[in-house]
Amino acid sequence: MAGMVLEGKAWRYGRNVDTDVIIPARHLSLTDPRELGEHCLEDLDPEFVNRVEAGDIIVAEENFGSGSSREHAPLALKGCGVSLVIAASFARIFYRNAINVGLPILESPEAVQGIKMGDHLRVDLEEGLIENISTGNKYHSPPFPPFMREIIAGNGLVEYVKRRLRG
Repeated sequence: MAGMVLEGKAWRYGRNVDTDVIIPARHLSLTDPRELGEHCLEDLDPEFVNRVEAGDIIVAEENFGSGSSREHAPLALKGCGVSLVIAASFARIFYRNAINVGLPILESPEAVQGIKMGDHLRVDLEEGLIENISTGNKYHSPPFPPFMREIIAGNGLVEYVKRRLRG
């Protein structure tokens, strides 16, 4: 997965955005990521799903993805077109679920402080480089190890394991 670079507009949110806000519990009977995506963040930002574009990036403060340990939350984000989440910190179970479903996430408190709603971002996952094209500022995040980049590039852990078993 050489040089995985993502670009998109920043959607800025605060701290403690929990899984019930990412995908409200009333939609947990859905399993298709696109259907989940139609309800992503609807209680926090009702217009989000109508305005988000494929490739856009969520930027949030501390403890993103706290709450219940449902895979529905990162699936909903992927389903509505979010390509990446950058946060000051993540709830550990959300971090694990995001990687397992192939949603890249980066921790960078410095980047979060310097990114505003609507900024245009370019992120190199291999290098851990976050560039705010709107301001010219650059930030760093620890890059994922190669095997995690393979999981993300391969659309999640299940597909990664299938490929490995096929040889």
